[in-house]
Amino acid sequence: MMSSFVTLAGSTLTVLATLYALAALICRGRLTRVDRRSNWTPVTVLKPLCGAEPRLEENLASLCTQTHPHYQLVFGVRDPADPAIAVVERLARRFPAVDIRLVVDPHVHGSNLKVSNLINMMQAARHPWLVLADSDIAVGPDYLVRVTAPLAEPRVGIVTCLYHGRPTGGFWSRIGMLFIDTWFAPSVRVASSGGSSAFAFGATITVRAATLRAIGGVEVLKNRLADDYRLGEFVRGLGLETVLSDVNVATDVTEDSLRALWSRERRWMQTIRSLNPLGYALSFITFTLPMLALGVCLAPTAWNAALALCGTAARFGLHWRRPAPDVPAPGHAWHAPLRDCLLMLEWASAFVGTTTHWRQHRLPIDTGRGAAPDRPCGLPPSHDRPSWR
Repeated sequence: MMSSFVTLAGSTLTVLATLYALAALICRGRLTRVDRRSNWTPVTVLKPLCGAEPRLEENLASLCTQTHPHYQLVFGVRDPADPAIAVVERLARRFPAVDIRLVVDPHVHGSNLKVSNLINMMQAARHPWLVLADSDIAVGPDYLVRVTAPLAEPRVGIVTCLYHGRPTGGFWSRIGMLFIDTWFAPSVRVASSGGSSAFAFGATITVRAATLRAIGGVEVLKNRLADDYRLGEFVRGLGLETVLSDVNVATDVTEDSLRALWSRERRWMQTIRSLNPLGYALSFITFTLPMLALGVCLAPTAWNAALALCGTAARFGLHWRRPAPDVPAPGHAWHAPLRDCLLMLEWASAFVGTTTHWRQHRLPIDTGRGAAPDRPCGLPPSHDRPSWR
């Protein structure tokens, strides 16, 4: 009796893990593509900054060569001595034709200091459409045209987009890139293909200024850790839709040690668990290789092993699949076993605790109550907290 149950459990696990691996390989998500020439509504890009991050000038410069005919860039810092100020000043000299505004304001509004920075920056925004984006992403020249175009549809409240990792260092930054490219992004595509739109990613959030005012402004996020997810949630509460743009931007992955990578990814996991506990509990099937190995161990039959081989091939296939037409495949397929096992361990560890660490500060996970202040400049970039359900 027990033997039959174990065999059934192993076979079921193999089936589920294989089906998910195939879905992750095949699904593209419900990406929104529209006529990019149909609307040239002026847009303001809001970029809260903190410190001289790797590739900061390169990333910000990619916004200064946009093909959109009418846009404004607003950068904000809290500390008058922040080295990011010098970067913005150099950009203003390099691109004198671009409307660039720098806001330096130390006033604090609530416990999420990145949102506090945004609140200070809002007074400089001049245009009816807004793009909120983290500082460590790089974009193509048609980025603004593409991510703002869906707002021409009145039913659309928020446009967001996926991103792919761009390692800045050695081995562990490449492993961190694979977290994004072969686990997080495929999970979003599977959810989107299944009809979900309950997401918003700090890599890019495009919203009308009027919609932001209707939910109470960015002030409603001032005590939220997962501010990107909550913004999408509040806008959907107005009866407006969230759409996933066909744009795929690059985000820097800078972790250079296992300890740093574990801390960051466990923080991601804890945030996802707080937003969607049931979905998080069931996400074990997304850790393909260890789940397939466990399934075959529990049910060592020929057909189960054959099915596991199919799932393994699909899992490795993610490393050769291009996530978007203009984005290279992640590669590094030989890292897949380590990547999946590390994911499983992080997932299990995130069930414990209601706080997380960021730069030697302890933060409460966002469960609806306010979050404690963290680093001097504010919270980590929003896409340090991938959030969907």
